[in-house]
Amino acid sequence: MTGTFLEAIADRVLVGDGAMGTMLYARGVFINKSFDALNLSQPDLVAGIHRDYVAAGADLLETNTFGANRIKLAPFGLADRLRAINEEGVRLARHAAGDRVYVAGAIGPLGIRIEPWGKTGLDEAREYFREQALALAGAGVDLFVLETFRDLTEIGAAIEAVRAVSDRPIVAQMTTEEDGNTLDGTPPERFAPELERRGASLIGVNCAVGPAPMLETIERMEASTALRLSAQPNAGRPRDVEGRNIYLCSPEYMASYARRFVQHNVRLVGGCCGTTPEHIRQIKAALGGPAAVPDLGAVRSDAARRKARTASIAVDRGAPAAGVPPVRREEKSQLARALAGGRFVVAVELAPPRGFETGPLIARARALEAHGVDAINIPDGQRGGARISALALAVLIEQQAGIETLLHYSCRDRNLLGIQSDLLGAHAMGLRNLVLITGEPARVADYPDATAVFDVDSIGLTHLVSRLNRGHDVGGQPIGAPTAFHVGVSVNPTAADLAEQLRRFEYKVQAGAEFVVARPVFDVAAFRELTARLRPAGLPIVATVVPFESARHAEFFANEVPGVQVPAPLLDRMRAAGEGGAAGAEGMAIAREIAGELRGAVQGILVSASTQALEPILQLVDGLR
Repeated sequence: MTGTFLEAIADRVLVGDGAMGTMLYARGVFINKSFDALNLSQPDLVAGIHRDYVAAGADLLETNTFGANRIKLAPFGLADRLRAINEEGVRLARHAAGDRVYVAGAIGPLGIRIEPWGKTGLDEAREYFREQALALAGAGVDLFVLETFRDLTEIGAAIEAVRAVSDRPIVAQMTTEEDGNTLDGTPPERFAPELERRGASLIGVNCAVGPAPMLETIERMEASTALRLSAQPNAGRPRDVEGRNIYLCSPEYMASYARRFVQHNVRLVGGCCGTTPEHIRQIKAALGGPAAVPDLGAVRSDAARRKARTASIAVDRGAPAAGVPPVRREEKSQLARALAGGRFVVAVELAPPRGFETGPLIARARALEAHGVDAINIPDGQRGGARISALALAVLIEQQAGIETLLHYSCRDRNLLGIQSDLLGAHAMGLRNLVLITGEPARVADYPDATAVFDVDSIGLTHLVSRLNRGHDVGGQPIGAPTAFHVGVSVNPTAADLAEQLRRFEYKVQAGAEFVVARPVFDVAAFRELTARLRPAGLPIVATVVPFESARHAEFFANEVPGVQVPAPLLDRMRAAGEGGAAGAEGMAIAREIAGELRGAVQGILVSASTQALEPILQLVDGLR
């Protein structure tokens, strides 16, 4: 090596290494293994790959530590080996590098969502990154490479963590879609200057896409930052060949794009998934001549022209001016106006039916509207057979029954960008009232192979909707006019860990909640204690009341529904009522009593009844009025 890493990239283009995971996979390591742990269990295998990249001409090796953080190591039972895995990763790379090649400590994302989208706080994330960075710095890396990040907030936490333990250079790389935006939708025009502001030494992109779309992203980054850039594309898109992902970009093709990259201020060129030592050898050969380093003055001049063009494009897209005010709460919906004005409201739940026939349910909604019900509550996430989606049912009810809906929207089965698309579509179709929930874990039900997603939880979901209500998407880009969602959140009055329930409620309030829907209330005294602790937030509370249909139904709630408590006297009353019509009448009587006791403590009642008999529900509603 001649000089430090920063001195080197000031004078010439450096060639990084290629994929580590691809090479390990090709040599028989299954993808369900911890590749990072191979530093300890199969060090010769890792060292051999490093040596192959050095022989191919790499100027920089990344340590085999991409996933060597506490979160990713824990599922393999290796969290307590974190320091050893990272230190050995540096030792193996350093031994292969000798005194001719730089060694970069590789740090990847945690693999979990952090705030505002997930449960993990920024302080926690910084500590996870700091722990790994400390081990890498202590083992003597020349620089750090933070790579394959999709979340600008998370990579910001990683940069801060590294800076807390080391002043060595940081290469900060996001991963993007073919449109140039990150996987969470942040454009290069935003993430490039932000990474510069946060203290990265070199910024770039890696993974996810091949050379051609990455070049377009690099051009946009060049126009947005004064920092030198890095580019580490995949070897094209993978193709499934007999169950294996095969990357088809030839080494010659990758090398041709390497020369194009350096014409746009790129000073570190390497490869990500699918790249091999032969790709690096060809890239090194392509960049070996004097043409590899263009005149910086020309680059700056071209960048200025492109920046002006980018700005004009942004104006042409009709982005709203900064500071577009959100829609006032009372203007969002009739339900919002009622709750904001202090009026008592009544909602009744109608669950999505099996199949797609909605005529009988629409008729029930019309009858409820005629009796003065304010909204139809639509639960989400039911898995008992093939059912119409809650969102579609809500649209049909509003269009055909002329009554507002209160859509429970769960993030269990959707990723963050899918949620965003769903909600923008819901708003376009006229839906306004939402109750944002995480969703219950998947049960076997009719489809034992069905899986959950849980990309974010209800706190992250509330942040997302609040951002849309301010006219911006997940990635911070303007969406035009802001949405006007009336944001409700859920709280469980009899949760096993009430302190945790209240802590999460406070986060939901901070995220933008406007009203609260409490899960089924059977113990009024316990619920009143909870409302006293919720009241300082100043949000209207709507309590859920469930009429028992039978003693078995009551016992089910008491024993099989997590977080629900049914007082023994209510169970005794239902058992004494027997079965059939008498039991249903007793259950409805109990519901009326509970609703009556709650009347002065809440601003609304949500009746959740699975009975097909409409008359008892109408009587209960009339009683509330």
